[in-house]
Amino acid sequence: MWFRTEHDAVGVAFTSVAEGNLAAHTGDEPAEVARRRRDLERVLGSGPVRYVRQVHGTEVVDVTATDVPDTAPEADAAVSTDGTPLGILTADCLPVVLVGRGEGGPAPLLGVAHAGRRGLLDGVLQNAVHALRERGAREVTAWIGPAVCGSCYEVPEAMAQDAERSLPGIATTTSWGTPGLDLPAAARAVLEAHGVRIDPACDDRRAWCTLEHPDLFSYRRGATPGRIAGLVWPLARKEHA
Repeated sequence: MWFRTEHDAVGVAFTSVAEGNLAAHTGDEPAEVARRRRDLERVLGSGPVRYVRQVHGTEVVDVTATDVPDTAPEADAAVSTDGTPLGILTADCLPVVLVGRGEGGPAPLLGVAHAGRRGLLDGVLQNAVHALRERGAREVTAWIGPAVCGSCYEVPEAMAQDAERSLPGIATTTSWGTPGLDLPAAARAVLEAHGVRIDPACDDRRAWCTLEHPDLFSYRRGATPGRIAGLVWPLARKEHA
């Protein structure tokens, strides 16, 4: 496990290569992916984790009080208000976990989002935060998981300029002097502008860079079919007895 913590009776985690590929859409054997997901759920003590079929868009799906479908819904963010565990899959893009608290609600408000370059520019994080606030969240805390950092995410100059026009501050220069994008910093700016607290555990982006750390899957490093998961789930009451 790359990272695991507890926050207000909620578990938050990001997996590593050790947990294996958790994506069912990248060509891996479906039965093996299903087995890895079940193994992970047992380790977390979470119950079935709900994933989405990610398309680099901005759609948010609410899985509250719904049965596990045969096919994951097409979306790039999900929320639940009844403690349904959530997962999001990445291999360089940003996996973002959100935990909200309402006023006296019995269950935490949970959210996850997949924020690649396109989704981040188009507003997937704003949509996810808005969905939690619509459902009563007064305070929201975010964890920005492992992703390619601004020192490593090289893009063409025209792409960097276009992104900068849409989201000022996202353009950067890589450690070898070429145009780049800093998705983690841009995500932090977006979330903080919407009143979201960023947990300090994910402040050091070089330490959480998928391209630089072989314990994390990185498509840019090796065109891998592997995906890590960002996860959020309610902790069992006995853990806080």
